[in-house]
Amino acid sequence: MRAGTDFLKSASIIPPYKVLAKYYYDIIMTDTHITDQPFTGLGLQESLLKGLVDAGFEFCTPIQAETLPLALAGKDVAGQAQTGTGKSAAFLLAMFNHLMEHPAAESRKLTQPRAFIMAPTRELAIQIHKDAELLGKYTDFKMVLVYGGTGYEQQRKALEDGVDILIGTPGRTIDYFKQNIFDLKAVQVMIMDEADRMFDLGFIKDIRYLLNHMPAREERLNLLFSATLSHRVGELAYDHMNDPVEVEVAPDQKTADKVTQTLYHTANEEKIPLLIGLLRHMDPHRTLIFINTKHMAEKIQSWLEANGLQAEVISGDVPQNKRQRLLEDFSTGKLPVLVATDVAARGLHIPDVSHVFNFDLPQDAEDYVHRIGRTARAGASGDAISFACETHAYSLMEIEEFIAHKIPVARITPDLLPELIKPKYRERQSRDKRSRDRDSRSGSRNSPGSNRPRSRDGGGRSRATKNETGSRESSTETTAVPPQPQVSAPVAKVPVKESVQKSERELVKAETKKAPVTTSPKPRRTFKGGGPAVG
Repeated sequence: MRAGTDFLKSASIIPPYKVLAKYYYDIIMTDTHITDQPFTGLGLQESLLKGLVDAGFEFCTPIQAETLPLALAGKDVAGQAQTGTGKSAAFLLAMFNHLMEHPAAESRKLTQPRAFIMAPTRELAIQIHKDAELLGKYTDFKMVLVYGGTGYEQQRKALEDGVDILIGTPGRTIDYFKQNIFDLKAVQVMIMDEADRMFDLGFIKDIRYLLNHMPAREERLNLLFSATLSHRVGELAYDHMNDPVEVEVAPDQKTADKVTQTLYHTANEEKIPLLIGLLRHMDPHRTLIFINTKHMAEKIQSWLEANGLQAEVISGDVPQNKRQRLLEDFSTGKLPVLVATDVAARGLHIPDVSHVFNFDLPQDAEDYVHRIGRTARAGASGDAISFACETHAYSLMEIEEFIAHKIPVARITPDLLPELIKPKYRERQSRDKRSRDRDSRSGSRNSPGSNRPRSRDGGGRSRATKNETGSRESSTETTAVPPQPQVSAPVAKVPVKESVQKSERELVKAETKKAPVTTSPKPRRTFKGGGPAVG
């Protein structure tokens, strides 16, 4: 493991995002998580070896040692490994080396990318782009990143200016593709990261659409990496890859071996006190709290802030610029606690995450693996704490079956349930509740006792009454009008004019029904001479 002084010496000459990646590689990567296979023995291009030296890479992780020799030999690979074991570096090095050894055709246009990397989420795409810039620092490839939520015109212009390596999410990529901003006819390397997540997020049709517009699978290098290789992922590989070699690194071990997992059986009303009590008993310098809904995330943040714990929320509808700022603050240690939905559970290389809380157990067992995989990355250790409450405990059996072991249960002691300061926030009303409130208010206005309009001064007389009796100033009466007795069941008044018209219409209908139908004889046509007309 490299000394921390190397990181400090290089911090002044490397851009901030590369400093972060270098911190991840230098400080977190330990000897217990690497093999004895050096990168120098793989036949990589010299410029890539220089990038590896800057990143602090010297020896391969297991997934890199298994997949790189195959990919560098030109074989398609479908790789499975635990989250945080170096899959990104494996496919990026293979891609760079392949493009260097196989020059592009002379007829290729600038808007035809030579490599295309697909990622299911914006965060993962951004992280891959950062890693690619770090490892490809000494190459001359132009890399363009496209994803939704921000920078539409900037990303479009970057594509129009030319692209060698395209990294993006399916939605924004298809948007530009259908506008003919670029095409995929010159793709030499196709990479799909977190393929199982593509299915979970409903991107599989978009993925197949893009794959069908690339050269034949035999004419390109295809690399697929994922934390799990399910049957549907295998079908995708069979349809769009050229006889891929399947590589599995510790497939039976679903969770990282250095994650200390703990389970608390708790009531719903005890979850927030227990969370704050546990955070006070540990050093939450970099803690991720996973929940299932955005509303609960905001509620948890309010309670944490009210009780002296700085926290922010990251979810799917947080603007992209703010999301990136929060991730940067959390990665650098400026923000100690991040409350997140599953949008942050995949593909983020956040260094030194000390604790992961499953405040809500996930509904999908695989999401549990990806959540706790945010800690104990690259051989480090970490804690994963889960709450099995009355609402989400039903997921526990499926999770334990998936990870093939029971999660150790801890006892809740009184000191873990402190008295809390209630936050000053107003619970958001649901749309249904707001609708019911509007209906009830409308119903009270339209009730039998409320059908008479009130005057502006708060009296009981209506404007219609004033108009009929004249204005108060012109009235000749000097005596006060006595109050009218209240009727227990008031009857709504019908305007006189409308009542008369209705009675007249009913009378006409009744007379029409009773009166016999008579027909008047046709007038006989006559000629000018006075005789009757024939026919």
